[in-house]
Amino acid sequence: MAADFYNDMDAAGKVLQQLKGLKEKVNRYEQLKSSWEDLVTLVSLAIEENDESVLEEVKSGYKQLVDDIETMKLETLLSGKYDKNNAILTLHAGAGGTEAQDWCEMLFRMFTRWAERRGYKTETLDYLDGEEAGIKSVTLLVEGLNAYGYAKSEKGVHRLVRISPFDSASRRHTSFVSVEVMPEINDDIEVQIDPSDLRVDTYRSSGAGGQHINKTESAIRITHIPTGVVVTCQNERSQHKNRETAMKMLKSKLIEIAEREQKEKIEDLKGVQMEIGWGSQIRSYVFHPYSMVKDHRTNFEVGNTGAVMDGDLDGFINAYLIAKSKGEL
Repeated sequence: MAADFYNDMDAAGKVLQQLKGLKEKVNRYEQLKSSWEDLVTLVSLAIEENDESVLEEVKSGYKQLVDDIETMKLETLLSGKYDKNNAILTLHAGAGGTEAQDWCEMLFRMFTRWAERRGYKTETLDYLDGEEAGIKSVTLLVEGLNAYGYAKSEKGVHRLVRISPFDSASRRHTSFVSVEVMPEINDDIEVQIDPSDLRVDTYRSSGAGGQHINKTESAIRITHIPTGVVVTCQNERSQHKNRETAMKMLKSKLIEIAEREQKEKIEDLKGVQMEIGWGSQIRSYVFHPYSMVKDHRTNFEVGNTGAVMDGDLDGFINAYLIAKSKGEL
């Protein structure tokens, strides 16, 4: 009886959550409709009274309306099973030592800034320092509606071309970082995992500037032996909490493998990138001899590299979603 009661409560909770989401969509539509009617009224009055003083207000309002409509249109493209879920991003520095590790840290900052722009929460789940500077690898949880639907466009190898700040001869260097993106799987989605298929290792946490350092072996590394999937978490001081988070990450990876129907190949998790190097990049960031960020899948490009590195990724994400909806990818 108790189990049935809690199951009914969970089901009711999900229905209420879906209802809330639908109400929000209707409210946003009504707001767009109201904004359009207000603009039409303002323009009509200005024409009648030959009043040009409201021109800038009309231009600003129209631009905002178009932006809001485009945002709603793009949300209709998020039809994937897990698009509404939180996203887990894992960054790995490619070959190149300090150069690649510094690039990894720059991308970590870029994705964090992008999440902040969208009002998403972020949490660092795992962090491995670079040898001299930067980051070898890092796992970032992005929490918010449609986080995975948007962030999945970033899956692949990101290439940087710049004059190296670590080269005394000021030579141009090329660096690579791979980005894996997975949906965070909710507890209500069942994934059968045989405990005998897992190898669990504990170790001491470490992180940038000692911020994650722990004297006890609270960090967790879980290896799923049949697939070779490895997940790690060291964010919490509690080994139990780290294990719980690591198991969520493992579920996410195993579900993605199952979705691709190739459970034995962990490479499939990384999407289009099979190697962190030449010929496999999805996007190039060129700081020298000119400034340009170009996505090689959609040909969308931006000349303001500073804005992109500050998290202005919506243009790339929008171009990816539109191209994907048209079957162009």
